[in-house]
Amino acid sequence: MSPRGVAVPDARERLFAAAERVVAQGGPGALTSRAVTDEADCSKGLLHAHFPGGLDEFVAELILDRLARTATLAAELPGRAGRDTVAANLTGIASILLDSGGPAMSGLALTRPGAALRFREAMAGGAPGFTAVQGSVAEYLRAEQRAGRVADDTDAEAVALALVGTVHHLLMTTWSSADPDPREQIGRLVRALTGH
Repeated sequence: MSPRGVAVPDARERLFAAAERVVAQGGPGALTSRAVTDEADCSKGLLHAHFPGGLDEFVAELILDRLARTATLAAELPGRAGRDTVAANLTGIASILLDSGGPAMSGLALTRPGAALRFREAMAGGAPGFTAVQGSVAEYLRAEQRAGRVADDTDAEAVALALVGTVHHLLMTTWSSADPDPREQIGRLVRALTGH
């Protein structure tokens, strides 16, 4: 690791990864500028140098970054048509969404109103998010219809909405190990939606 105070390449990602570890260990309430920079083993000023809007800007950018990565992975889904099984492909993209930060990361926007506002503004401005993932899932299902692996009368848009909406719900409500396993719930949903 670089010593404190030394310029750090890819500081944004280093700070984002540190924040994810802080939240995974202590929940959304544990996230402070100091906790992030301590976990990243860097100077306290690094976060504010890259995010002059403070912790709210940092949290919003972290969530937007993780959603954009997920949307990029989802955009590859239509290319998987005809490979593996439909259920495996849909379960895979749902798992990627669940892993894009998990419930604790999703809870960050709820605990920081300023971050939530920045996030909503970015979404309204066209930042990739759940809608982009939903579009990729629908496109994938239409490709599978053309390949004969999904029934012609399947409403691709409705199935995509059901899948992505359910993952969003699970991200916002599954908080502890006492809650049902979200992957098991997604598996049951995919089986119900695809009949497999």
